[in-house]
Amino acid sequence: MRFPATLATAVPLLPDPDEAREWAERELADPAYQAAEPSVVDRIAQAVGRFLADLLRVPDTSGWGPSALIVLAIVIAALIVVAILIWGRPRPLSRATRPAHALFDEDDARSADDLRADAARAAARADWDEAIVLRFRAFARGLTERGLVDPPPGATVRAFCREAAGALPTLASPLDEAAEIFDDVRYLRRPGSAERYRAITDLDDQAVRTRPTPAAAP
Repeated sequence: MRFPATLATAVPLLPDPDEAREWAERELADPAYQAAEPSVVDRIAQAVGRFLADLLRVPDTSGWGPSALIVLAIVIAALIVVAILIWGRPRPLSRATRPAHALFDEDDARSADDLRADAARAAARADWDEAIVLRFRAFARGLTERGLVDPPPGATVRAFCREAAGALPTLASPLDEAAEIFDDVRYLRRPGSAERYRAITDLDDQAVRTRPTPAAAP
Protein backbone atom coordinates (compact mmCIF):
# COMPACT_ATOMS: atom_id res chain seq x y z
CA MET A 1 0.00 0.00 0.00
CA ARG A 2 1.37 3.38 -0.98
CA PHE A 3 0.60 6.60 0.94
CA PRO A 4 0.13 9.87 -0.81
CA ALA A 5 3.20 12.07 -1.00
CA THR A 6 1.57 14.78 1.10
CA LEU A 7 0.84 12.31 3.90
CA ALA A 8 4.41 10.99 3.86
CA THR A 9 5.91 14.43 4.29
CA ALA A 10 3.55 15.23 7.18
CA VAL A 11 4.74 12.30 9.31
CA PRO A 12 7.68 13.39 11.57
CA LEU A 13 10.86 11.47 11.06
CA LEU A 14 13.04 10.24 13.95
CA PRO A 15 16.69 11.15 13.29
CA ASP A 16 19.51 8.83 14.08
CA PRO A 17 22.04 9.93 16.79
CA ASP A 18 24.40 11.64 14.35
CA GLU A 19 21.59 13.61 12.75
CA ALA A 20 20.21 14.59 16.18
CA ARG A 21 23.60 15.93 17.27
CA GLU A 22 23.96 17.89 14.03
CA TRP A 23 20.48 19.38 14.43
CA ALA A 24 21.23 20.37 18.03
CA GLU A 25 24.52 22.03 17.06
CA ARG A 26 22.80 24.04 14.34
CA GLU A 27 20.07 25.09 16.75
CA LEU A 28 22.47 26.16 19.48
CA ALA A 29 24.53 28.11 16.96
CA ASP A 30 21.59 30.46 16.59
CA PRO A 31 22.67 33.99 17.82
CA ALA A 32 19.56 34.15 19.99
CA TYR A 33 20.93 31.35 22.23
CA GLN A 34 24.40 32.89 22.42
CA ALA A 35 22.99 36.27 23.44
CA ALA A 36 21.11 34.63 26.30
CA GLU A 37 24.26 33.09 27.83
CA PRO A 38 25.91 35.05 30.73
CA SER A 39 29.03 36.98 29.78
CA VAL A 40 32.40 36.72 31.51
CA VAL A 41 31.62 39.87 33.50
CA ASP A 42 28.31 38.36 34.60
CA ARG A 43 30.06 35.21 35.80
CA ILE A 44 32.64 37.23 37.76
CA ALA A 45 29.92 39.36 39.36
CA GLN A 46 27.99 36.26 40.37
CA ALA A 47 31.11 34.70 41.90
CA VAL A 48 31.90 37.87 43.88
CA GLY A 49 28.32 38.08 45.09
CA ARG A 50 28.39 34.49 46.32
CA PHE A 51 31.72 35.11 48.10
CA LEU A 52 30.41 38.21 49.89
CA ALA A 53 27.21 36.44 50.87
CA ASP A 54 29.20 33.58 52.39
CA LEU A 55 31.50 36.04 54.16
CA LEU A 56 28.68 38.04 55.74
CA ARG A 57 26.51 35.08 56.63
CA VAL A 58 26.06 34.87 60.41
CA PRO A 59 26.77 31.35 61.64
CA ASP A 60 23.95 29.47 63.28
CA THR A 61 24.84 29.18 66.96
CA SER A 62 21.61 27.47 68.02
CA GLY A 63 23.39 24.15 68.23
CA TRP A 64 26.37 25.45 70.16
CA GLY A 65 26.78 24.55 73.78
CA PRO A 66 27.48 27.03 76.60
CA SER A 67 31.19 26.26 76.54
CA ALA A 68 31.49 27.09 72.85
CA LEU A 69 29.64 30.39 73.33
CA ILE A 70 31.93 31.32 76.23
CA VAL A 71 35.01 30.57 74.14
CA LEU A 72 33.61 32.68 71.29
CA ALA A 73 32.97 35.59 73.68
CA ILE A 74 36.51 35.34 75.06
CA VAL A 75 38.00 35.35 71.57
CA ILE A 76 35.97 38.42 70.57
CA ALA A 77 36.97 40.24 73.78
CA ALA A 78 40.63 39.38 73.20
CA LEU A 79 40.46 40.73 69.65
CA ILE A 80 38.94 43.98 70.93
CA VAL A 81 41.70 44.36 73.53
CA VAL A 82 44.39 43.72 70.93
CA ALA A 83 42.82 46.28 68.59
CA ILE A 84 42.77 48.88 71.37
CA LEU A 85 46.40 48.20 72.23
CA ILE A 86 47.47 48.49 68.60
CA TRP A 87 45.29 51.30 67.29
CA GLY A 88 43.89 52.95 70.38
CA ARG A 89 47.14 54.39 71.70
CA PRO A 90 47.92 57.79 70.17
CA ARG A 91 51.18 57.74 68.31
CA PRO A 92 53.55 60.71 68.41
CA LEU A 93 53.99 62.67 65.25
CA SER A 94 57.14 62.04 63.31
CA ARG A 95 59.86 64.63 63.10
CA ALA A 96 58.73 65.64 59.64
CA THR A 97 55.09 66.20 60.65
CA ARG A 98 55.41 67.46 64.24
CA PRO A 99 54.38 71.14 64.31
CA ALA A 100 56.85 73.69 65.61
CA HIS A 101 55.61 75.16 68.89
CA ALA A 102 56.53 78.47 70.39
CA LEU A 103 59.47 78.03 72.72
CA PHE A 104 59.69 80.22 75.80
CA ASP A 105 57.36 82.99 74.64
CA GLU A 106 58.81 83.23 71.14
CA ASP A 107 57.49 81.75 67.91
CA ASP A 108 60.35 80.06 66.11
CA ALA A 109 59.77 77.52 63.36
CA ARG A 110 63.44 76.68 62.88
CA SER A 111 64.46 73.06 63.32
CA ALA A 112 66.99 71.92 65.89
CA ASP A 113 69.68 71.61 63.23
CA ASP A 114 68.98 75.12 61.94
CA LEU A 115 69.17 76.55 65.45
CA ARG A 116 72.45 74.75 66.10
CA ALA A 117 73.93 76.19 62.93
CA ASP A 118 72.81 79.70 63.85
CA ALA A 119 74.21 79.27 67.36
CA ALA A 120 77.56 78.17 65.94
CA ARG A 121 77.69 81.27 63.74
CA ALA A 122 76.93 83.49 66.72
CA ALA A 123 79.66 81.78 68.75
CA ALA A 124 82.13 82.24 65.88
CA ARG A 125 81.70 86.00 66.17
CA ALA A 126 81.86 85.79 70.00
CA ASP A 127 78.23 86.81 70.45
CA TRP A 128 77.85 84.56 73.48
CA ASP A 129 74.44 85.84 74.57
CA GLU A 130 72.91 85.02 71.19
CA ALA A 131 74.82 81.75 70.93
CA ILE A 132 73.62 80.55 74.35
CA VAL A 133 69.98 81.40 73.67
CA LEU A 134 70.02 79.77 70.23
CA ARG A 135 71.81 76.62 71.37
CA PHE A 136 69.41 76.14 74.26
CA ARG A 137 66.50 76.55 71.86
CA ALA A 138 68.15 73.95 69.62
CA PHE A 139 68.34 71.58 72.58
CA ALA A 140 64.67 72.17 73.41
CA ARG A 141 63.57 71.83 69.79
CA GLY A 142 65.48 68.57 69.50
CA LEU A 143 63.54 67.06 72.41
CA THR A 144 60.20 68.15 70.96
CA GLU A 145 61.13 66.76 67.55
CA ARG A 146 61.90 63.42 69.17
CA GLY A 147 58.58 63.48 71.01
CA LEU A 148 60.24 63.37 74.44
CA VAL A 149 58.86 66.70 75.64
CA ASP A 150 55.64 68.40 74.60
CA PRO A 151 55.53 71.73 76.44
CA PRO A 152 52.21 73.56 76.71
CA PRO A 153 52.00 77.13 75.41
CA GLY A 154 53.73 79.52 77.78
CA ALA A 155 55.84 76.84 79.47
CA THR A 156 58.84 78.27 81.28
CA VAL A 157 62.39 77.08 80.87
CA ARG A 158 62.31 75.55 84.34
CA ALA A 159 59.11 73.64 83.59
CA PHE A 160 60.56 72.42 80.31
CA CYS A 161 63.72 71.17 82.00
CA ARG A 162 61.72 69.35 84.68
CA GLU A 163 59.78 67.50 81.99
CA ALA A 164 63.00 66.80 80.09
CA ALA A 165 64.55 65.36 83.26
CA GLY A 166 61.69 62.86 83.40
CA ALA A 167 62.59 61.63 79.92
CA LEU A 168 66.36 61.87 80.38
CA PRO A 169 66.98 61.41 84.12
CA THR A 170 70.75 61.07 83.72
CA LEU A 171 70.84 64.69 82.54
CA ALA A 172 68.95 66.14 85.50
CA SER A 173 71.94 68.05 86.88
CA PRO A 174 73.09 69.57 83.55
CA LEU A 175 69.47 70.51 82.87
CA ASP A 176 69.28 72.56 86.07
CA GLU A 177 72.52 74.33 85.19
CA ALA A 178 71.36 75.02 81.62
CA ALA A 179 68.04 76.45 82.81
CA GLU A 180 69.89 78.81 85.15
CA ILE A 181 72.26 79.94 82.38
CA PHE A 182 69.40 80.58 79.97
CA ASP A 183 67.42 82.59 82.53
CA ASP A 184 70.49 84.65 83.44
CA VAL A 185 71.30 85.52 79.83
CA ARG A 186 67.80 85.78 78.36
CA TYR A 187 65.80 87.39 81.14
CA LEU A 188 68.24 88.81 83.70
CA ARG A 189 70.50 90.25 80.99
CA ARG A 190 73.64 88.86 82.54
CA PRO A 191 76.49 88.48 80.07
CA GLY A 192 77.17 85.12 78.51
CA SER A 193 80.57 83.56 78.08
CA ALA A 194 82.34 80.87 76.12
CA GLU A 195 82.31 78.63 79.18
CA ARG A 196 78.57 78.97 79.62
CA TYR A 197 78.03 78.37 75.91
CA ARG A 198 80.05 75.14 76.15
CA ALA A 199 77.84 74.00 79.04
CA ILE A 200 74.73 74.36 76.86
CA THR A 201 76.50 72.71 73.92
CA ASP A 202 77.58 69.76 76.05
CA LEU A 203 74.01 69.31 77.31
CA ASP A 204 72.62 69.34 73.79
CA ASP A 205 75.22 66.86 72.56
CA GLN A 206 74.54 64.52 75.48
CA ALA A 207 70.79 64.72 74.91
CA VAL A 208 71.25 63.70 71.28
CA ARG A 209 73.28 60.65 72.32
CA THR A 210 71.14 59.65 75.30
CA ARG A 211 68.30 57.20 74.89
CA PRO A 212 65.14 57.98 76.87
CA THR A 213 63.97 55.79 79.71
CA PRO A 214 61.45 53.08 78.66
CA ALA A 215 58.60 54.86 80.46
CA ALA A 216 59.28 58.07 78.54
CA ALA A 217 60.06 56.54 75.15
CA PRO A 218 57.41 57.37 72.50
